[in-house]
Amino acid sequence: METASVLAVCRVYQLLPDEGPVGVTAIDKRPVEGPVRVHSLGVHGDVQADRINHGGEDQAVYAYSQADAEYWAGELQRDLPPGFFGENLRVAGIETTGAVIGERWKIGLDVELEVTSPRTPCAAFQRRMGEPRFVKRFTEAGRVGAYLRVVRPGTIQAGDHIHRLFVPRHGITIGKWFSAPDLESMEALRDAEADGEIRLQPEYQEKFERLQRQLAR
Repeated sequence: METASVLAVCRVYQLLPDEGPVGVTAIDKRPVEGPVRVHSLGVHGDVQADRINHGGEDQAVYAYSQADAEYWAGELQRDLPPGFFGENLRVAGIETTGAVIGERWKIGLDVELEVTSPRTPCAAFQRRMGEPRFVKRFTEAGRVGAYLRVVRPGTIQAGDHIHRLFVPRHGITIGKWFSAPDLESMEALRDAEADGEIRLQPEYQEKFERLQRQLAR
């Protein structure tokens, strides 16, 4: 069995001009050498240009798996190095899209992260990839990666092992919630939150209300 590990820790390299309302994007993230501090708002030195739709404590760290990056490298026929998806962590041996919402990872000696939500692709991401209709392709493939909350800050670096500390019983994965959310899944997540297993972001309640409205029509 492959040992789960961090292949690269990435943070913003430069702000790029962007056609969107903010005018710039911080999606150009690249690996850094040596230990990097991780705190409640993410990797030290990283930024989010669009702070309305990105960042915050519930989306402090974005992780993407090497297996998914290799899938896209094959689809697009080009190299996609760590950071190219705007991720802070390129990881191997552990699923990101397949992670259960609320599961916790220990990285290195002291950092603890909690899986919170899927990444929703945006137009800036499509422009970064330089591929027409890439948002649609990315969405349909469902290989979206996971946002994580920092439960315990500390220092991480490439090569650190990742240990899965806790996996909630509800079993709803990032990929399931992104690709096929339903009332049954929402109820399972709400029950898990009521039991103190997980803490859901506000967007889950908003989606739950939308699902209820759709069924009531």
